[in-house]
This record gives sequence, C-alpha cells and structure tokens, in this order.
Amino acid sequence: MHVATEMFPLVKVGGLGDVMGALPGAQRALGADVRILMPGFPALLRGIPNLKVVGGVPNLLGRGEARFLLGKTEGGVPIYLLDCPVLFDRPGGPYDEWGDSHLKFAALAWGAAQLALHGDAAGWRPEVVQCHDWQTGLIPAYLAQEPQPRPRTVMTIHNLAYQGVYPAALLPELWLSPSVFHPEGMEFYGQINFLKAGLAFADRITTVSPTYSREIQSPGSGAGLDGLLTRRRRELTGILNGVDTRVWNPASDPHLEFHYDARHLAVKKVNKNLLQRAVGLDEDAGDPLFVVVSRLAEQKGLDLVLENVAYLIQLSAQLLVLGTGDPVLEAGFRAAAEAHPGRVATVIGYDEGMAHRILAGGDVILVPSRQEPCGLTQLYGLRYGAVPLVRRAGGLADTVVDANAHSLMDSTATGFVFNEPSSWILGETIGRACRLYREEPRAWTQVQRHGMQQNFSWAASARDYLDLYGHMLE
Repeated sequence: MHVATEMFPLVKVGGLGDVMGALPGAQRALGADVRILMPGFPALLRGIPNLKVVGGVPNLLGRGEARFLLGKTEGGVPIYLLDCPVLFDRPGGPYDEWGDSHLKFAALAWGAAQLALHGDAAGWRPEVVQCHDWQTGLIPAYLAQEPQPRPRTVMTIHNLAYQGVYPAALLPELWLSPSVFHPEGMEFYGQINFLKAGLAFADRITTVSPTYSREIQSPGSGAGLDGLLTRRRRELTGILNGVDTRVWNPASDPHLEFHYDARHLAVKKVNKNLLQRAVGLDEDAGDPLFVVVSRLAEQKGLDLVLENVAYLIQLSAQLLVLGTGDPVLEAGFRAAAEAHPGRVATVIGYDEGMAHRILAGGDVILVPSRQEPCGLTQLYGLRYGAVPLVRRAGGLADTVVDANAHSLMDSTATGFVFNEPSSWILGETIGRACRLYREEPRAWTQVQRHGMQQNFSWAASARDYLDLYGHMLE
C-alpha cells in the first residue's frame, strides 16, 4: 500500500504526483496487489468514481469518525480515500497552510496505520506500506508503538529539504508516545520531525536516485539528517524514478498539434515555430530556444539562469520560462521578458498542456539544480528531443551523459552536464550547447535521437521496488 498526498492527474503539485500516477500501475502490471491510500481531498472525492465505504476509524486523533472509501483510479489501481471532512475537505492545494498541517498529516498517518494493522471490510491488509515524503513519516512511528505484528514499512525520500518540523508540545495531541521521542527516533533538536520519524522507524529507506542516496549521507546535502542516514546506510537504497510513457510521448501527445518521433525530428521545428508564436518570441528556427519548466527556487539553480540572460541574448539564443515560486525570481524573469521582447518570454504559473508544448518546441531544457533528488523534467526533455542541460547532482547525474569529445565520437551523449553551481560555469555550458547546435547540426541531431531512445520507463523501477519488498518479507 502506497500512502501519499499527490497523484496525477487529480492532485499534482510536483514530481511526487507523477510518481504516484505511474508507479502503482507499473507494479500491478508485474503481478503485485498494489493499492494506494490518500487523504479525502475534494478533487479526489470528485474524481474517483463509484466510491464505497470499506471501513473506518471511530475517532481520528480526536477529530471524530473517519471513513475509508474504496474506488479505482483511471488506470484501474484500487485507491482508498481517508474521508475526514474537517481535515481534508478544504479548498486549495494539498499543502495550503490552515494552521493545523501537523494534525492533518498525522491523521493521515494514523489512519494508514490502522488500515495497515486491521485491513478493510473485505479482509485486505498490506504486507508492505510504502510512505512517501514527510507527510507520511509518522506511519512507521505509529506502527512501532503497536505491540501486535505489523506490516513492513518503506520510507521514500522525494526531497530531503522538506521534513515537517513541529514543537514537541504537540506529542500528546498527535497521540505519540514519549517512547518514540528521542535522538535515535523522531526528536530533532528538541522538536518533532515527521520525516526523521519515518527514517528512524521504517524497515527500509529509499530515495529516488542512486546518486542522491549517496549525497544525502554527507553534511552538505543531508539537511541535518546525514548522521541518521549514514547509520542506516545498509537499509538505504536509491531507485531511479521513471517516466509514464503513455503521458509523455511526442508521437501521441494530445497536447501537441503535430506529433513526431526520433525519426521525424523535422516536425519538432514546426512545434518550435508554433510555440514561439504563442508566447511572443521571434519566429526564428536558427536560434536555439532554451526553456525552463520548473518551480522557481534557488535550489533549482534558476538564479544562475537569470544571471545568464544577457549572455543568452549575446549568443543570439532565446529563453522561455514556465513556472511559479520565489517572488524575487518571478519578478526577475518578468523583467527580463520586458527588457528583451522577442528574445525572452516568461509564463508565471503552471499549465500541464503548456509544459508539454514547451518540451516539444524547446531545443534545450535547463535543469541547473543545486540539489535534485531525481528530476523528471530532464527525463521528459529526453523523450521530446529537448536536449537537457543539467548540473551533475542527484538523478541528473544518473540520467544525462555530457556531450564531450569522447561521447560525441561514440554516440553516447544525451545532453550537457556541468559540475560547479556557478553562473559562469553554467554560461560556459550554454555556450557549448549553442556551438554544437549551430556548428555541428548532424551531431546535435544524434544527441537528440540518442536521448529519445533512452528507456526510463517505470517498468525497471517498479521491478526494483518489488525486489526490495521481497527481500524485506524474507
């Protein structure tokens, strides 16, 4: 049973939504009885048809009765919704702050623990519970408080930077025993840390790429939890995220007017022209179009992109940014678009269809993250022939091969990779991409094609998770 707070397409904020929209279905295709548990958010209650009551909790953390509703996703995966209107039936996104997020996500964890221990009305009970990110981190802790036999647990880190830290005075309100509040448990500098609870009490820990699993064991990337992660390194595994190839496929994408594949890349230029026209860029096929589809945050390295706008203009390149986030970065990219009409365009917000059209029309997808647990944008870029330009971090390092002299000669290059998170080094890499694009078009096409031929589907990752579960149960 996967427990999470996002699932594409009904509730999506970031990459976790894409993972939950694809991984459970890929595991079921391999023969596993996989189910999902999520909070009863309005979008899910509306979007999941034929829900039926299959159990409940008489008193959910003192907030009254809650029900388990069972339905199926569009892909046929059984999904439970924890129906507790006082906590989950609210407008806005899943992480909007109402002053009680600690209670909202503790209630999800308590409900998940009860379903895991006692099963539903039909007698279904999971052998393994996989917990996704800090919002589910209390599940292993609640199960650890129970004397009876319990299912095995996996704590999956999608982004270590978000941990869910709250005052220790909330322990009684969250029905947490003092026995789990200690330095080797959930205690974190005198406070409750939801993610640390999961990392301390889960049977296994996974992250979303092999490189990130190593990085977070160091003080520079461990966000204060590197000591715990180092101690548990034998239970820590990095399993790379995948791509839902049904959703991200330029040969059949419903968001595109013109479809293409690796053998028909000329059609990509038509999509580029349409994109330029739609966002007000000069309709020039000869200038490389650099694109960004991202949350606008310093962690994503987008301040480095902003510092390179003048250099991009100097190189006769174009820049298109789609995203929302840090107000300073939003203002900076808006100002860049106003200062360079026809050369820079900025779309503040997020639009799924626009994201697909940007990848289909862009020449280079910029992902210069300071930290990136896995990254899905570069994988989508590979699928769409938008050559990734990334920093060597986390899953970016695991998925993109730099176009250097050696890799271009043996045709293994899939993008551009740089090491140091500095605007100067990023600019130098942008220059390399522009030179290859203009001076070696055949090599550029080979990089595109080789990237589009990479197989990052969920099948391999789904099997890796099932193998992990099998070892745990043994």
